[in-house]
Amino acid sequence: MPFIPHTSSEQEEMLHTIGVQNIDALFEEIPESLRVDSNVISEIARPSLSEMEVAQLMRERASEDDGVLCFAGGGAYQHHIPAAVWEITTRGEFYTAYTPYQAEASQGTLQLLYEYQSMISSLMAMDVSNASLYDGASALAEAVLMAVRVNRRSKTKRILMPSTVNPIYRRVVETLVKHQGIELVSLDYNVESGTIDPDSLHIGKGGDDKDDDYTALVIPLPGYFGTLEDVHTLTDWAHKYGMLVIGCVNPIAVTQLSVPGEWGEQGADIVCGEGQPLGIPLSSGGPYFGFLCCTQKIVRQLPGRLIGQTLDQEGEIGYSLTLQAREQHIRRSKATSNICTNQGLMVTAATIFMSLLGNKGLSQMALASHRNTSKLVERLTQIDGVEQYFSSPLFHEAVITLPRPVDEVLATLVWQDIVGGISLEQHYPEIENGLLVCATELRTDNEIERFATVLEAALISELEVMEVTEVEGE
Repeated sequence: MPFIPHTSSEQEEMLHTIGVQNIDALFEEIPESLRVDSNVISEIARPSLSEMEVAQLMRERASEDDGVLCFAGGGAYQHHIPAAVWEITTRGEFYTAYTPYQAEASQGTLQLLYEYQSMISSLMAMDVSNASLYDGASALAEAVLMAVRVNRRSKTKRILMPSTVNPIYRRVVETLVKHQGIELVSLDYNVESGTIDPDSLHIGKGGDDKDDDYTALVIPLPGYFGTLEDVHTLTDWAHKYGMLVIGCVNPIAVTQLSVPGEWGEQGADIVCGEGQPLGIPLSSGGPYFGFLCCTQKIVRQLPGRLIGQTLDQEGEIGYSLTLQAREQHIRRSKATSNICTNQGLMVTAATIFMSLLGNKGLSQMALASHRNTSKLVERLTQIDGVEQYFSSPLFHEAVITLPRPVDEVLATLVWQDIVGGISLEQHYPEIENGLLVCATELRTDNEIERFATVLEAALISELEVMEVTEVEGE
């Protein structure tokens, strides 16, 4: 391992000092089945590249996305980002700055994080926001863990998790909580509306107290299918049966929909989601950042760090860490989270993005996205064999079904530089030939028409091939 600075003799001296024969003995507690064969590492190792070669490689990969029309959503969206956002974000003051352990030494970074927290809290109508998490999926996992710590009246550690929550988020949550005695209870969706099936909400319809004991209910807005839940009824229902409410929301959508802090009579208790729509480009898959908010009464269980505003001895405004559990540094077993990685640079961009657009700009972005999604669905369903799958109101995206296998169609569209959506076959196989499509404010009428034309041609050509094959077979 050439990046280890110690020589072989130095390693032998250290091993001798601690009384161990070799380095492998230091890892003997790791089961053999989990160890990687050294031969595998050598097989996948690539020869080193020079700076020039790396730059050329990255330019080639970046060029693959040039000119591609994107009609995919599913948690990552291509929105307009004003040029000023990343022009400011990549200035040295922001780009290389990082809050040191003694955070008060970096007032500029702290002020920016304070502004970010204020904006996210206001956008969600919640009391408090932390200074970001790794991504939306891990933010939902932290929200679930937080709910279990907070709701001590519940003894079962069971979380009601709708199947309309982003399937990737559900997998991440399952990975993080399955060994902590927490059970995720899936709620089915109604096949007509695409929202939580009322029949799956069996609490209070008989059974013993344990059957009615759930810790929290997760409410997506919008759901993965783009459908909209009756958040007020669900929130009041959950609170009636002693559950906390976790809202998993799109930050652009809430500018036009009910904000989580005002759901039902009491509002949501915890709110999380993916911050990528707030000024973060798709960038071939990341990075993203997760946001997490809560009410004031449960703030001490909020993972991560909180920045507060205060006055110094001279009466000048200053910023400092208001809350950050030291256990996250020195006593991991007592920490609120061991994975509360923040995304400082992404948060910087999001803060600048929200500052430039303001409430009016975000609202206009949401309305334009909704209009384009409606136009897209209306146009695509004019093609023979293409149908809209769910009947309920939607935002941002919608599910349509095609008359032939979706993966084949998407592969055909790629040749025309069109990302035609997300196949639902892997996570929702019951929706035959289901395709999740999305159109943000960036998509023009001409682009929507081009997508529809290419899709129709792809479907017709395949149908013609099928008909010829059937005739020859006869």
